[in-house]
Amino acid sequence: MKIKSLLIFFTLITLSFTSCISNKQSAYMQQRDKLVEELMLSKQLPPYRLQINDVLSIRVKALDQELVGMFNPIGASDNVSALTREGLYSDGFLIDDHGEINMPTLGKIKILNLTVEEVKAKIEEELLAQYFKKEANIFVTVKLGGVKYTTIGEFGSTGTKVIFQERVNIFEAIANAGDIPIIGNKKDVLLIRPYPGGNKIHHIDLTDVNIFESPFFYIQPNDMLYVKPLPQKAWGTGTTGIQSFTTILSIFTALTTTYFIVRTL
Repeated sequence: MKIKSLLIFFTLITLSFTSCISNKQSAYMQQRDKLVEELMLSKQLPPYRLQINDVLSIRVKALDQELVGMFNPIGASDNVSALTREGLYSDGFLIDDHGEINMPTLGKIKILNLTVEEVKAKIEEELLAQYFKKEANIFVTVKLGGVKYTTIGEFGSTGTKVIFQERVNIFEAIANAGDIPIIGNKKDVLLIRPYPGGNKIHHIDLTDVNIFESPFFYIQPNDMLYVKPLPQKAWGTGTTGIQSFTTILSIFTALTTTYFIVRTL
């Protein structure tokens, strides 16, 4: 009887510690082999190159604004900084499946794989070559219509999100989606990124401080983030040691009570 009691006690203790979620599974940016006091990106990131389904906000300005009105979307605001999701949907320029945008008067312009600065220079060149002289002081502003991405799985909020910034890191994206709960697997976050040849899946460990040096530290438009649940969610034994022990103890108490009830019948 004593041996059986010891075995039961050992089993309970083992389960309570193996089923709870440890700090190593839940904490972001943990230090590894050496103390890291300050970690900075060692190289400058290359500029983002535009892909299919990206949306641009493009405005043409000049000393005489009436001269360039036909090159801007009808009713579009001159305030490029006042970007909204609804505004971009109505008068933004979507890069189609052929890598082109369709601008008023100028028509279709191929901009796939160009940077925002290269698109600006290309449009200014087209305007000066076909419609204006340098004295008109043509000025073109081109902005990426925010960073649109999708979150699925264990997030505080799932779905398609847009952050109106030129560059968004993965922690900003996660925070904007309500963070990852403790039952989410931070050690193996899947980033699905579109490329010209198709989608690729990249595995990211958010618990490793070296995430700052990862080429996927900054997300890109049309990225998808998927966080898998930890096994503890399926087991339902609790996320902390106390919760796990309480759950298992409750089960053990119920079984013991049932056993003695059956014996007295």
